[in-house]
Amino acid sequence: MGMISPSALPPLTEPSGDGMCLELTEGFFCAGHFHPPWLPGLEEATLSICDSHTNMKLKGGKQESSEDSEGAKGKMTLPLALAALVSAFGSSFQYGYNVSVINSPAPYMQDFYNRTYLDRTGAPMDSGFQTLLWSLTVSMFPLGGLFGSLMVWPMVNNCGRKGTLLINNLFSIAAAILMGTSELAKTFEVIILSRVVMGIFAGLASNVVPMFLGEMAPKNLRGAIGVVPQLFITIGILAAQILGLNSILGNAEALQRLRGREDVDDEIQEMYQEDQSEKEEGQFSVLSLFTFRGLRWQLISIIVMMAGQQLSGVNAVFYYADRIFESAGVPSSSIQYVTVSIGAINVVMTLLAVFIVESLGRRILLLAGFVLCSASCAILTLALNLQTTVSWMSYLSIVCVIAYIIGHAIGPSPIPAVMITEMFLQSSRPAAFMVGGSVHWLSNFTVGLVFLYMEAGLGPYSFLIFCAICVTTMLYIFFIVPETKNKTFMEINRIMAKRNKVEIQESKELTDSYPLQKQEEKKVLSSSEM
Repeated sequence: MGMISPSALPPLTEPSGDGMCLELTEGFFCAGHFHPPWLPGLEEATLSICDSHTNMKLKGGKQESSEDSEGAKGKMTLPLALAALVSAFGSSFQYGYNVSVINSPAPYMQDFYNRTYLDRTGAPMDSGFQTLLWSLTVSMFPLGGLFGSLMVWPMVNNCGRKGTLLINNLFSIAAAILMGTSELAKTFEVIILSRVVMGIFAGLASNVVPMFLGEMAPKNLRGAIGVVPQLFITIGILAAQILGLNSILGNAEALQRLRGREDVDDEIQEMYQEDQSEKEEGQFSVLSLFTFRGLRWQLISIIVMMAGQQLSGVNAVFYYADRIFESAGVPSSSIQYVTVSIGAINVVMTLLAVFIVESLGRRILLLAGFVLCSASCAILTLALNLQTTVSWMSYLSIVCVIAYIIGHAIGPSPIPAVMITEMFLQSSRPAAFMVGGSVHWLSNFTVGLVFLYMEAGLGPYSFLIFCAICVTTMLYIFFIVPETKNKTFMEINRIMAKRNKVEIQESKELTDSYPLQKQEEKKVLSSSEM
């Protein structure tokens, strides 16, 4: 391809044929994956690229195209796949691992608590205090997650998405050191502290990774890429369950240190529009997010979905899986293997969600998932009540737990984080993830702390509370939450603006996110065709 020196170029004229010129005041629009090699060095220029491929016009700031509303579809590239896998493995996997890692060794850890207490006081620990300590051990992880979620907005805005993920590894390292030295120090308080620190890591990871990947992915792959973090969470849960088996020694895998970067030309206009919107609106604080009418229903929706995700009882199943199966009549020698099988089912169904989320859509997976979860909780209550009189009810209890995990894995677990990415623009997304993550971890903490007491007081009827929460969340999603499949961020923003009864002012200019120095003269650059 020949190139013309910028200083020797004639004034811009309309091309022959059907093409139209796109003149951008502070940047360039590049169609057909075409990047002139001299563009990176430009500092003082207004660029105009003649696009003869898409018959595109700009009228009053609005874009019209002969292409259908679907637009050119993005594809899964190696850099995008590596970015998703590495960030999810390095962050989401650890989150999932620490959700389930204390389930199988619980008897040994509680014995360590008893021995330590006996050495200190000379008296055995009473059962009430032991229950309190173990509830704190379990619930400190989601409490740390709440603290981590509260750190999302300031860290993302100051350090960026990637910088936050890199810094977040320090919390994981600190938690591992604390946990590893607890027995040498002969203190169970260090274990509880390590759970808080690891929770901070998980709170940051569970919000920043979906945000990072959701912004990087093309719109037709955003749902599938957005489910990847939840997939790695389930893989982490399964890994903890397998390594918790008495017959298996843990063997750590090396983390592949590769970094990828994605740049999708076909969606660069949307990125420019969103960037311009962010410049006009400025960064939203959490307070402004709560007071801004234009984001009212988006905010309510993420709060309901995140609260429903955790208050539906999913982590009660993973935190106390052995207790649930024991109460269902499973032989003690087989409980660990049943728990591992549940973890495997969780991984498989979340993997299935990766492949069906773009075809079926977000709403149908959320609705179907909550319906299945509510039905499973209701039937599980009946089965646990009747298992002493009807022998086969113990098997029905296990089936209900499996059905519950399937329902949660295909929708309520992975989809809400995808929805946060899609329902908010860049200017409000960090604050939205901070709010959604805080609700997520506060709800998680509540379930982890009170479930043992709830089970002691209500017995099998505890699951009726989870059933009611599933039904309530499902009804809200059915009546309020729109389908966001294969829609751009700006299109989703317009849909929600109608529900919020506000108008969106279209930008009069499509500008680049790479600001150039102000100048009075405009230089026009173009390249000759091959």
